[in-house]
Amino acid sequence: MKKLTIAKTLYLALLGLVISQNSFGQFTLSAEVRPRSEFRNGFKTPTSEGSKPAFFTEQRSRIYFDYVQPNYQMKLSFQDVRIWGQTTQIFKQEVGTTFLSEAWGQVNLSPKVAIKAGRQIISYDNQRFLGGLEWAQQGRRHDALLFKIKDDEKQSMLDIGFAFNGDQDIAEPALLARPAANFYSVGGSYKTLQYAWYHKDFEQGQLSLLALNAGVQNADSTLSNKQTFGLIASKNIGKITLATDSYYQTGEQSGNKVNAFLIGLNATLKTKITPITLGYEFISGKDDTDASSTITSFSPDYGTNHAHNGFMDYFFVGPANGTVGVQDIYLKTKFKLGKGAILAHAHQFLTGSEQVLESGGNLEKNMGTEVDLVYVQKIGSDITLNLGFSQLFATETMLSLRPGNIKSNNWGWAMITFNPTLFKSEK
Repeated sequence: MKKLTIAKTLYLALLGLVISQNSFGQFTLSAEVRPRSEFRNGFKTPTSEGSKPAFFTEQRSRIYFDYVQPNYQMKLSFQDVRIWGQTTQIFKQEVGTTFLSEAWGQVNLSPKVAIKAGRQIISYDNQRFLGGLEWAQQGRRHDALLFKIKDDEKQSMLDIGFAFNGDQDIAEPALLARPAANFYSVGGSYKTLQYAWYHKDFEQGQLSLLALNAGVQNADSTLSNKQTFGLIASKNIGKITLATDSYYQTGEQSGNKVNAFLIGLNATLKTKITPITLGYEFISGKDDTDASSTITSFSPDYGTNHAHNGFMDYFFVGPANGTVGVQDIYLKTKFKLGKGAILAHAHQFLTGSEQVLESGGNLEKNMGTEVDLVYVQKIGSDITLNLGFSQLFATETMLSLRPGNIKSNNWGWAMITFNPTLFKSEK
């Protein structure tokens, strides 16, 4: 008999346990299958002469276990992410793409206060700085402890979060007191995290405040602590909604001082046909003439960056634009088309710093123009179809800052999401 993996055994054990026993809580079993095919011809960075477009299909498959009682709730989610064809048709060993997505429990201490602990999504507001990154098939998760206070009468919420990360560079039985016992060697993540997020709803607007400290391990065993402070607000004035999200970063990164900022402003006009949003975002970079060690390039470290600055992910995803920064002037709208809807976005990108030519003088700030189109259609209650196409026209400035030498770049994709509820018990 073929040996079951730990994940498969756990699936079956949990399913049998919940279905076979009576419970005062409510159990929901749901699933998701999301294949996405992509045609990449200049995605994330300009393409080059002689380069061939990439085409592939990547699939995310998830199963969700949700359990809710009056005094507590918990969630377990497992997922598999793979490229079609990466596993042969006949195999005896998995390639290691099945893993834990979420595993958390929440205890309700009172109607207003709760504690949430485990592997979880931390996502707020427009996900500019803290987001679930659900566009990426793997998503973004945190191992954290949260204290949650919610007052429905005052329409306010306060979350206070903590995390301390370790790794298994030494196996756990031998993980004892020793020199550098808590050295964190996992790249791309913080060692410690502390934050507070406050949100308040008003009759004609909203306000959120964020204060976050992230401690990152340095190679010399010291810790660099960088602080990010944010203000996110919106105000309804008749048919127009004004919104802003502004962030300031200070502290240290790799032993160097940080002094960086992001400021975004937009206005949305509601019409009978479609909402129209006109906006501007400035993300600071570092001037070529700045010889100091101070880091002046802002980094939206834990956000859903795909949702901002164009869907082709030229900024803060992949190459991340180095320390150049970016200015983004954008126009967004959405309107019905047949049984679905079309999202249409246009972006004009400029540098967020002064960049110098090798021959002398400054580079032109204009980096290029991007147009994004996405068609969305619901097929019943459990299936969603998405079709997307993006075109980016790069300038000489963009080509001088990035790999690649072709100005016309495009990206097309098709995605279908199946998200059914498989079982739901009585309350």
